[in-house]
Amino acid sequence: MTAFGSETLVHVMGFHRYVNNGVNIIFIKLIFADIPDRSTWSLNPSASYVYYCCNETVDGVEFNFIPDTKEVVLVSDMSSNFLSRPVDVSKFGLIFAGAQKNVGCAGVTVVIVREDLLGRALKECPIIIDYQVQAGNNSLYNTPPCFSIYIMGLVLEWIRNSGGADAMDTMNNQKSAIINDIINHSNGFYSCPVDEVYRSRMNIPFRIGKKEGEEDLEMQFLDGAVALGMICLKGHRSVGGIRVSLYNAVTVEDAKTLGTYMEQFQRDHQ
Repeated sequence: MTAFGSETLVHVMGFHRYVNNGVNIIFIKLIFADIPDRSTWSLNPSASYVYYCCNETVDGVEFNFIPDTKEVVLVSDMSSNFLSRPVDVSKFGLIFAGAQKNVGCAGVTVVIVREDLLGRALKECPIIIDYQVQAGNNSLYNTPPCFSIYIMGLVLEWIRNSGGADAMDTMNNQKSAIINDIINHSNGFYSCPVDEVYRSRMNIPFRIGKKEGEEDLEMQFLDGAVALGMICLKGHRSVGGIRVSLYNAVTVEDAKTLGTYMEQFQRDHQ
């Protein structure tokens, strides 16, 4: 359950009366720093499906495994790490991903759905998100976001020509390792609360000066980054601090540039 997922749950519960076995919530937190041990999960074997968000962008937590839900349909929101690494889609009943992080601009959502799940929408489901209707109309039931789809096509071509999802995975591991190594060897000057095992490769949050962060230092860091052409490093408004987003379009050289700045900033202020 992500931060935004917790908010979405309020709306999902509006459909609760239509689902015989209800909604089984594994965990809700205000701050995410790890993924609960799988031995503590309580999954209902009679559930209609199990949903999870595989990368949480606010606190920077990412699943590095695909949950084993046995015979229960697995559904995942991959909006923030779609095509950042290879994924065995055969393990999922449904995958959905907004294109705006890794494969294009806002306005289009990619949906991969198992064919046997089509035609099972609740009667209360709006027709525009009935996947059988969309599939039957070649995703053209309504006027499509043409420009967003065009941009996504260009990005997909770039990913393919760059070596595909395997190449993206290698690159993203390199980029995240650059930033994480600096954080881990900063003697506490940079502090990331997320367990290293589950630290996101896409979004790395950290505080500066101390565990809770020193706002003056963080503002100096952000101002200095902007002066060097590095923008949008401010943490999400709900948690503050710094957040480094390393989506596919960010290069290894970009990560090295930020890393060099982080090292210099520490030398100047520690």
